Amino acid sequence: MAQPATRARCVVVVGCQWGDEGKGKIVDVLARDVDMVARYQGGANAGHTVHVGDEEFILHQIPSGVLHPGKRCLLGNGVVLDLIQFFQEYDELVRRGVEVDGRVGVCRRAQLLLPYHRMLDQAREEGSSPEEKIGTTGRGIGPAYEDKVGRRGIRVADVTDGPRFQALLDRGMERARDVLGDGGADLERLVSESLQLRPRLQEVSTDVGREITDALGAGRRVLLEGAQGTALDLDHGTYPFVTSSNTTAAAGAVGTGIGPGLLDSVLGVVKAYTTRVGNGPLPTEFDDEMGEHIRSLGGEFGATTGRARRCGWFDAVLVRYSARVNGLTGLAVTKLDVLDTLPEIQVAVKYRTPHGDVDEFPADTLSLEETEPVLERLPGWESSTADARSLEDLPANARRYLDRIQELAETPVEMISVGTRRSQIIQVA
Repeated sequence: MAQPATRARCVVVVGCQWGDEGKGKIVDVLARDVDMVARYQGGANAGHTVHVGDEEFILHQIPSGVLHPGKRCLLGNGVVLDLIQFFQEYDELVRRGVEVDGRVGVCRRAQLLLPYHRMLDQAREEGSSPEEKIGTTGRGIGPAYEDKVGRRGIRVADVTDGPRFQALLDRGMERARDVLGDGGADLERLVSESLQLRPRLQEVSTDVGREITDALGAGRRVLLEGAQGTALDLDHGTYPFVTSSNTTAAAGAVGTGIGPGLLDSVLGVVKAYTTRVGNGPLPTEFDDEMGEHIRSLGGEFGATTGRARRCGWFDAVLVRYSARVNGLTGLAVTKLDVLDTLPEIQVAVKYRTPHGDVDEFPADTLSLEETEPVLERLPGWESSTADARSLEDLPANARRYLDRIQELAETPVEMISVGTRRSQIIQVA
């Protein structure tokens, strides 16, 4: 039987909606009791916000565990590394008094995200018709993964071989110029700035899979941190409105270079309601007035782009699907406090389609856009949960709501967040 995330030897933390579920805080809380934290996919398109005392940290690539002294923090082979963004983040942590040197490592098998990837991403999105726009962050993630899959990418290990690295870089820049034309005027300068960081990159490069395997063999505890969410997974999400990597829990092993048998527990993070950024279906989306109300209560603006998030009721159909494809052993429910003032709360238990009601998340994104949620109404609690530190401290209707979530998701709730601070957490298991 799987252990709760708070006691598991190797736990994967995965988002179970469309990203922005609050994984950063959950990872930060769990990181206190582990020895090593590793990111397994994505890049600088992620934005994990963590509050420590009166300070707010927004981390895009370095794992949230870096805010705990002495924790080893790694970026796995499944990550695409934006050199400039990574070292800006690294240096900003140092400036703010966080000890980073010797604690952060990047896998030699990870792919580099270079300035031309970002320029290609932005040019492609700007040139798309409204129907074709994916709503990307413009951080170059898609083009970088395309180069990886096309076997023309540049890996961290390549920086040690000057001639090979230069040949790969020249070919990448030539391909970018063919697409960008006059729009690539700054390409040489931006790439040159990026390349100045090569010596620093070599200093932090490591074999992440070996480090994690050795740590687990020595009895240490490891946490694997995903970015985005299940509904943005390249295979299992609302394709084509998805990211360019596998965000689900199985990628925790693939993206760090360890065997899947080493994974002990999978904790799925969900908001007490649903949000998404960018285009694509959101079956439980609120009308404009309610959407603005929840957006204001929850501060629903993207940590990476600043874009307003679309908001809707909790979608149990999606979360039950996420529980299945991730093999969830537990749930962490965040932002419960955002619902404190509502007299009534609704939950989507099925989808209504032209062919009847369904309780399974569909593979066909177009059909998902044509569904209507079948909503179950639950009484709100209309009192603050911010000071609750145990289930018994929560209002009765808040406990009933959580009971219904775990019943519909067929997964036990292990953690509940009732605010942005580290202390505002309820650990059930």
